[in-house]
Amino acid sequence: MSELIPALRGHVLLSGASLAVALLLGIPLGAWIARSPRVREAALGLVGAARVVPSLAVLAIMIPLIGVGFAPALVALVLLAIPPIAINTDLGLRAVPHAILDAAAGIGMSERQIRSRVQWPLALPVVFTGVRTATVEVIASATLAAFIGGGGLGELIVNGLANNDVASLVRGAVGVGVLALAAEACLSLVERRWRGRWGTGAA
Repeated sequence: MSELIPALRGHVLLSGASLAVALLLGIPLGAWIARSPRVREAALGLVGAARVVPSLAVLAIMIPLIGVGFAPALVALVLLAIPPIAINTDLGLRAVPHAILDAAAGIGMSERQIRSRVQWPLALPVVFTGVRTATVEVIASATLAAFIGGGGLGELIVNGLANNDVASLVRGAVGVGVLALAAEACLSLVERRWRGRWGTGAA
């Protein structure tokens, strides 16, 4: 039981860092794709292709490029998390009806005000769906990081399989499941609060 807390801490650190970097890259990428019709098809094709690459394959590719440990696991998980975030950001922004944007411009709102008070609040539910999807995928895929020395709860699962230790295997699997559910609950709470605040600002 003593190894559970360090493994959980490592899993949270790896998953949290990966999601933070993916958000910093994926949301601006999605917003750029939404504003750039000429490059949208090619960009979405590349992002979509990256999404279907198996998690273990991405982790394996990192070994000859970066080596083993935390850094390659971080890079691999960021690459896995960016596609759902970018795709849903693009979809959410483009799903806002042009009539609403035109009406906002008609009452004298600047382009910046339209984006911050109208477009982004309306796109938020779709964007958050992508964030939740990326979060679950990263938490689950971070388990595989143990194969390249990335640490986390995956080490309990790998050690349990190697040593026929069912207790360690169960602790690792349950820990990943609980962590994914907790992250989903936290994101749902954040989404409700942001939607309430932005909805008030847009009204």
